[in-house]
Amino acid sequence: MYLTASKKILLLSAILISTGCSLLPQAPKVIPVEIRTVEVKIPIVHPTLPRAIDLKEPYFYVVSDKNMDTFIAEMEKLNGTVVFTAMTIDDYELMAYNMQEIKRYIGQLKEVVVYYRTINTDDEPEVEEDEDL
Repeated sequence: MYLTASKKILLLSAILISTGCSLLPQAPKVIPVEIRTVEVKIPIVHPTLPRAIDLKEPYFYVVSDKNMDTFIAEMEKLNGTVVFTAMTIDDYELMAYNMQEIKRYIGQLKEVVVYYRTINTDDEPEVEEDEDL
């Protein structure tokens, strides 16, 4: 009784299926895996702070009807011609208010920048105190 190739394949596959993994050596013991979470701080490159604002103070002349002639004579000596720019007292107060708002806004932005610069650092930030803000 001769076995054909297809019968041989069927016989071999039946033998392998029935024996399973019993012919292989025993599997090694399972070693439990220890999982540890390690916190790693990612260094953030912070840009340098911009240089401080260097504002120049303009000079305001207060001119009234009592000193108008001397003011015009002095301006003609300094500039050659007299040019006026005028502002009401209410507008001057608005300008002063706007400057205070700009100072407040810059101060608050500086606090936000310092906060974000110190998120990932343990040391204290080097903040230059600005008396104007």
